Amino acid sequence: MPRKRVNRSKKVLGQIPGSIIYTGERAKSKLFLEAFDYTTNNCIEKELSTVEDTYAFKLTDSITWININGLNHVEDIGKLGKHYELHPLVLEDVVNIAQRPKIDEYENYMFVVLKMLYYDKNQTIVSEQVSFVLGKNYVLSFQESEGDVFDTVRNRIRQAKGRVRNMQADYLLYTLIDAIVDHYFGVIEVLGDKIEDFETEIFSGNIEDGASQKIQDLKREILRLRRAIFPLREVLNRIEKNETDLIQPKTITYYRDIYDHLIQVTENIDIYREMIWSLMDMYMTTISNKMNEVMKVLTIMASIFIPLTFIAGIYGMNFEYIPELQYKYSYFILWGVMIVMFLGMLYYFRKKKWL
Repeated sequence: MPRKRVNRSKKVLGQIPGSIIYTGERAKSKLFLEAFDYTTNNCIEKELSTVEDTYAFKLTDSITWININGLNHVEDIGKLGKHYELHPLVLEDVVNIAQRPKIDEYENYMFVVLKMLYYDKNQTIVSEQVSFVLGKNYVLSFQESEGDVFDTVRNRIRQAKGRVRNMQADYLLYTLIDAIVDHYFGVIEVLGDKIEDFETEIFSGNIEDGASQKIQDLKREILRLRRAIFPLREVLNRIEKNETDLIQPKTITYYRDIYDHLIQVTENIDIYREMIWSLMDMYMTTISNKMNEVMKVLTIMASIFIPLTFIAGIYGMNFEYIPELQYKYSYFILWGVMIVMFLGMLYYFRKKKWL
């Protein structure tokens, strides 16, 4: 059954720029807010009840990460954006999940959009939009629903592992983006295994029904990966060349490391894309070879029975005088001739390597 295409245009016709309209499908997601407020020697982790609880973290001297799950709660996101002085177009892009990965620079903050990828229980790639706002001493992250790839970052903050507690907010943003990019490797690995398994299936000749649909599904998956990952290179390239005070020079090296990882991911995507396109050629070639084998057998069988049919046709004619009909052993001789012809033609076909 073909999948229903979901139309997620960036703007509704006639929509006022800066309108906060959620375009996703998770309209019943609960609002969940969590905050990590930390310094080198101290860390406070809180689950917040309302958006108003986040206001107190804006002017602290510590580094704060506020994570918001539930983009369908547009009123709360509007309140948060108003307090943190976010541009209306930023809020519009936060809740519009059809955004292309990008980076926008403002006077007091930086806005970054990218895609978090993972496989669901049906082995289908899920692309979830994640938006970040980097301020002087805070990072705001926006997700559609609970569940993400940031557990390692949370543990590092709680346990003061690595450099995150000793660095500024720009390093926190780096760790969050790095967690997403690292997860791309797992997605690519699963996709690569699926492609290689199907390639082995085609080579072995054990092609199941629906193989062409399977190839189309793989094409769609690789195209989703390209659309989600390739634009991120431009984002990281702009961060690396940025001269804003929000990104410190010593942190640029870490962003450059993400860029290197991303290049590796995109190279793998290009390789798997070529493999998927070749799978269709291999599949069509295999089907064609099977059809040729069938046609060869049918042609050989027809070639064998043509002379036998000719002989049987002669003696099936309604003539009164056919000399051989009066001979006592004519029937057995005729069978002998036909068997000899049959065996002789088989021998000839094998000698010619047609069988």
